[in-house]
Amino acid sequence: MTAVEKYFFTSLYYPHNGWSVIGWWESRRPLFNLCVGMAGLVSLGAASVFAHLPPHPMVLRFPWTAVLLYGFLANAGYSMGSLADLLLRRWLGDRAPAVAPALFRYGFVFSLGLTLLPIPLAGLGWLFRLFS
Repeated sequence: MTAVEKYFFTSLYYPHNGWSVIGWWESRRPLFNLCVGMAGLVSLGAASVFAHLPPHPMVLRFPWTAVLLYGFLANAGYSMGSLADLLLRRWLGDRAPAVAPALFRYGFVFSLGLTLLPIPLAGLGWLFRLFS
């Protein structure tokens, strides 16, 4: 089984209790944090490159407080996945589908997309500086 299959396409997801649901989600949190953190570094680097391009290069100060807040909010959003999984299991009982792998995939892709969003925004900002 590859890492992609293990983390994103787990077909065997049959938690027996709430702790196993939380354990499933928490076993994937390090991968989530690593990937979102790396995407954040790429975004900050690209924004810095776009800021230094002529014409009218700018000094880009990294908002470390905002970076820490974003990391906190990303993890809070990640925790909502296990909460949604637990609530669905409580509401539907044994009829609850195995939604955790799908929730993880969609949340992962959304988080990476949101984290990489500053790259095209910085590129657009540079284009506006270039043509103004």
